[in-house]
Amino acid sequence: MKTNTIQNLEGFSGTILIPVFETYVKSLVPIEFHGVSVHSKVFYGKKETHYLVEKYDCTHIFIGLGKDIDYKSLKTTFRRIASKQKDSLGSNVAVVIPEQFTSEQVEASISGLFLGTYDLGHFKKTEKHPFLNEGFELSLLSKKDVSETVSKAIKIANAQLEILHLVDLPPNVVTPKYLSNWANESGKKFGFEVETLGFEASKKAGLEAFLSVGKGSDEEPQFVIMNYVPENANAKTKHIGLVGKGITFDTGGLNIKTSGMLHMKCDMAGGAAVFGAMQLIADLKLPIKVTAIVPCAENAVDAKSFYPSDVIQSYSGHSIEIIDTDAEGRLVLADGLSYLIKNFKPEYIVDIATLTGSAVGTFGYDCAALFTNNEAVSKKLQQSGDAIGERLWQLPLWDCYKQDIESDIADVKNYSGKPVAGAISAAKFLEYFTEEHKAWAHLDIAGVAFGDDEFAKSKHATAYGVHLLTKFIENL
Repeated sequence: MKTNTIQNLEGFSGTILIPVFETYVKSLVPIEFHGVSVHSKVFYGKKETHYLVEKYDCTHIFIGLGKDIDYKSLKTTFRRIASKQKDSLGSNVAVVIPEQFTSEQVEASISGLFLGTYDLGHFKKTEKHPFLNEGFELSLLSKKDVSETVSKAIKIANAQLEILHLVDLPPNVVTPKYLSNWANESGKKFGFEVETLGFEASKKAGLEAFLSVGKGSDEEPQFVIMNYVPENANAKTKHIGLVGKGITFDTGGLNIKTSGMLHMKCDMAGGAAVFGAMQLIADLKLPIKVTAIVPCAENAVDAKSFYPSDVIQSYSGHSIEIIDTDAEGRLVLADGLSYLIKNFKPEYIVDIATLTGSAVGTFGYDCAALFTNNEAVSKKLQQSGDAIGERLWQLPLWDCYKQDIESDIADVKNYSGKPVAGAISAAKFLEYFTEEHKAWAHLDIAGVAFGDDEFAKSKHATAYGVHLLTKFIENL
């Protein structure tokens, strides 16, 4: 693919995308662009509308932006055009960049455009999107050089596209080993180190909580450790730690799920977000050291599965009473957090997981739950999320909730057993394994990682978290 910034459309032949802000009055004055006019009674830039004109050997697509635009809606608007108008697109596409567009708005438009190439039909015989064909050329009609912003936007889209694939592919394809192989290939391509602990190495390391979850599966668990060190790193370079839940399929274990199991291939979406963030961080060459851990396992039902009422050990040395085998994500995260803190000692830690239905009950499908013991981190995460449309809202970690994880027989139990405050008690469980780290945050993305939208008939991945984690680290 070739991209270039141009000053005029002389000699251009192809598809021209023309963003139009909504006019306040539907007047008789038409919207005009290089000799092509559209009557305002037909099209006046209303949000979520577009208008197509064939003229001068070009296809002109006027795109309605509405009166006010935000990052997420702009990204969705351009994704819609690329996805639903692909028959009108060809090997040459020019995007008109309005003078009033900020660099963030250029980024949102271009990354949205490339997200529109995503096709959920991984096992169907379908033609490739025109953007993916050899020889595709993207031109930017702009009075200023936007090439650097466009390059970044494409890198963001590429990372998110990778994660849409990972989360949407079925669990008989995306196994723990598949994820560890993906991480190794990505590390080689983008420049970060990867170490994987299989069953024996995890056993030797003492990752008992992690291994307990995978006992009922034939798929070998994979404890994936990634390290990105920027060029010219020194003692003052900030160090961020990430942990993502990598449960490739969750039956619930012996506390088998009675509903919703169909979509449990998405239970590795937190881990996938970490994988995507590592690719993007390395691709952007951010000047911050990042260590990321994704414990990958399958929670299956078998005679070897761990039982409710079992007491298991953990990497931290704390014993855990199992109340519910379907509260398995917090077990693998506990070992991931403990391993990260003991061996790498990062200044900041963020874990991310599709952890509880309680988070969905609280925020629905538009916002993730945020828990942290550090207000500065909370503010940075929320600002980063608001800027790109990946919203977060903070819930409390008050000590009064500690009783929900107190056990008579072990140091801690993995589930409160109560039908209330489930996201909070899960966060309190994770907090127990952070060794009172001063800058830790937990993101429960159960409601936002997998859902319904206009781009498919069934529930599918959103890639939530890839850009959020990267933006947060970038802002640090």
